[in-house]
Amino acid sequence: MSLGNSLFHARKKKGMSQEEVAEKLGISRQTVSKWETDETLPDICQSKKLAVLYGLSLDELVEFDIGIKEIQEVIDKTSQEVSDKVDWTKVWGKKYPVLVRYQKEVDTAEYRTELEKLLCDLKKKYGYNELDAFLVLKDILASVWNDRKK
Repeated sequence: MSLGNSLFHARKKKGMSQEEVAEKLGISRQTVSKWETDETLPDICQSKKLAVLYGLSLDELVEFDIGIKEIQEVIDKTSQEVSDKVDWTKVWGKKYPVLVRYQKEVDTAEYRTELEKLLCDLKKKYGYNELDAFLVLKDILASVWNDRKK
């Protein structure tokens, strides 16, 4: 996503008009428009002011992705009680059908045994509780996946 597009989405997410942004920064509305259309770029001081105005860090502003930001906000606001009620296999199965299908195809018993050993090892060796051990194992699997994608 371009910086201009990021600025546009961050402004919209904040519910502000170009005029309001311009007024707060002491610049013209046309300047805001030029930034958002990538015709010109704000200098570093103006970028810092924009980040503060939009409630973002400078890094977040430069890399602002409305979809990712909204997903993160939903996750942050979701209580454990609600999360426990979600059938995550069904939800993710819409995007990745193998998550629904494999249960009828794969004999999971031997994999469960090996995973149980890994979880027990993480708990014993590092003193992790059940959830933390699962999260560490999940993160290790994600790391293996990312290495294979390279």
